[in-house]
This record gives sequence, structure tokens and C-alpha cells, in this order.
Amino acid sequence: MGKFTEVDVSFASDRDRLSGRLYRPVVLQPAPCVVLCNGFGSTMDRLFPWAEVFAAAGLAALVFDYGSFGRSRGEPRQIVDVGRQLAEIRAAVAWARADDGIDADRVMLWGNSLGGAHAITTAADDPRITAVVAQIPFNGFPRRVEGRSTGQALQLMAVVMWDTLRGRLGLSPRYVPLIGAPGEVAITNAAEAEEHANTLPPGTLWRNRVAPRGILSMMRYHPDAAAARLAVPLLVCTAVADAQTPVELCRRLADRAPQGMLKLYAGTHFSFYSDARTREAVAADQIAFLHDLPASSGGRRGHRRTGGD
Repeated sequence: MGKFTEVDVSFASDRDRLSGRLYRPVVLQPAPCVVLCNGFGSTMDRLFPWAEVFAAAGLAALVFDYGSFGRSRGEPRQIVDVGRQLAEIRAAVAWARADDGIDADRVMLWGNSLGGAHAITTAADDPRITAVVAQIPFNGFPRRVEGRSTGQALQLMAVVMWDTLRGRLGLSPRYVPLIGAPGEVAITNAAEAEEHANTLPPGTLWRNRVAPRGILSMMRYHPDAAAARLAVPLLVCTAVADAQTPVELCRRLADRAPQGMLKLYAGTHFSFYSDARTREAVAADQIAFLHDLPASSGGRRGHRRTGGD
């Protein structure tokens, strides 16, 4: 494993100043860089372990907080806005390209959950991105949500619409938990999610609340349309028993991308967070994928492969 340094950074987006951290391998020449994109309501410290693995493998890695989350500026807090987050990813990519220690022609995108959708969408409109990794990526909501009855789903939608109205009127958000107990109005009520939240270390930037208005913009978000426009290799990694981002929705992303590859792993959505063996296997596959890229991926069409563990 190679040596690397890490430094806290900040950069401007079109709305706010964002905070991040750059992991840079100790090498003589400018390094290729992976820009890592958070999921729904997440913060950059959740991605530090992934960034460390990439940096140890010789890839610079930039993680950052979206506006209104973690250490980044933005009011009101804890607002998920798809359009705003896409603009912030573009700002992060521009900042990485301007850094002297990064090879501006070898910047890649990596995204987790909602961040996977963002990575695909951003790359589809940026021909200089050289590859995309989408991990347990969002590609529309499943028909049935784990841990939630139809009545509870209707309750959540009522809260979503009320919070959306409050936003349009300039009022403060009507926050709900990201992870709730069974029967609670929350973004997810999956038992595994609650178990994972209980293992987070003290001092985490993550907060268990979010403005539910973000769900409305996600209902209109279709990254598979962007996947069809990708001119670079795409690796989609997901779990066979994932109830949050089901295999059939993830497979659609890989199938629509001209150079798409789907890689399946045992476990569930939360195995990517809590199971060390899963994370090690996924990271090894992702590093191999990124290291095997041709010198110039843009515009090159490859064959589609599907793999599994």
C-alpha cells in the first residue's frame, strides 16, 4: 500500500463555499483523481475510508460535503437539492483539475447511492471525465419500500408535500429523521439502517435529520437516461439482496451505458457500509477497474460485461 497525505480544502460553488478533504498519493508526477460523491443526507466523513483506499492505491481522492451538510456552508441546513448537488460536483471537479498535484486529464467520478446517480449524470455532460464508478446507485424508487406500509408511505408523502410548500413560501423546513424506528415518519425505516447508524463513531458530521422536500426532486430524477449518453466506462456495484437500490434498477444503468459493467456482491444495501469483507472486495474491484482504464477513455466504446461474486 502506498503512502499518501491528506489536507482539508475548501472551494466555491455557485451558491456556497464547500468544505472537503484531499487525499494525495506520495508520487513525483501529477496523479489521477477520483472525486467522491455522497449519498442522500450523507457527509464526507462517511467516505474517508474509501478515499484512503484509493489514495493508498496511487489515486488522489477528493471528498466534500454538499451545501448545507457537514462542514459546508448553506442555509437552511440539511437540504437535498438534486440540481444544486450536481452543480457542486461540477465545482469539485473543476477544483481538482486546477490542483497542481492532479492530472487534469484523468479525473474520475465515484458515487454512493444518490451520489452514484449524480456521478453518472455529471459525467454524461462532461466529456473530460475518464470513468465512473456507481456504488449501490439510485435509479428511481423501488415499488415497495422495506419497513414501510402503504399507509406510512402516504404519511411520508404528505410530509414531503408540506415541506415542499414551506420551502416555496420561504419557511423553515419540517425536518424528519433520515433513519427512523418502525412506524415513524422517516426517509427509511429499514432495521439494518438503524443498526448501522448506531455504529457511527462519536463526532461524526452526519445528522439524523433532513428536509423531506428532497424526495420530490428525486421522484423526477432518471439517471438511466444520462447513462445512455456516457462516453466513458461505467462500473456499477450493487448487492443481490439490496432492497433500497434493487438489482433490476442498477442493472438498467449498466445496460444503458455503452461501456457499462455490472458487478454483484452478496449481502444487502447496508453491507457496503457495515461488512468489512464486502467493502474489501468492492474496493479491490473498483481499484482494478480504475487502474485498467485506457490512457484516454473518452469516446471509446467497449463491450458490456456482467460479473458476480
